[in-house]
Amino acid sequence: MNRFSISALRAVIIMLLFVSFSYAQMGMMWRGSGGWGYGGKYCGLYKTGKTETVTGEIVSIDSFTPYKGMGNGARVTLKTDKETVSVHLGPVWYLEQQDFKIEAKDKITVKGSVITFDGKKTVMAAEVKKGDTVLKLWNDQGYPLWSGCGWR
Repeated sequence: MNRFSISALRAVIIMLLFVSFSYAQMGMMWRGSGGWGYGGKYCGLYKTGKTETVTGEIVSIDSFTPYKGMGNGARVTLKTDKETVSVHLGPVWYLEQQDFKIEAKDKITVKGSVITFDGKKTVMAAEVKKGDTVLKLWNDQGYPLWSGCGWR
């Protein structure tokens, strides 16, 4: 390599490091997270001190976009003995990787953070139990397992 190409290579490496650092400082989301990263607007709604456990039958399952610019999430409408409540499960791309299947008319138990979303009571599911199978979505410290923070 000649002297010019080594200098050009160094300049490109420095520029890439600078751009990476700049994006990190601006709080840009990781490519592929779809806005579901820990510390984002949506995940910031989850509160470990305000949890509830609900049991019921799934009325419907659909996808939704919590906030503009986010990737699709999955939610279920759950009919309990007392009420019908919306349960947010997490990003579709994460749920598709799990070995856990649910469908309408399934009976499930959900433990999660109770929030108000779009003016309605909503449970952000930390875990979903169907029979003897449990799907964990958030850890006990309030980190979503899909964000890579589940080990904390």
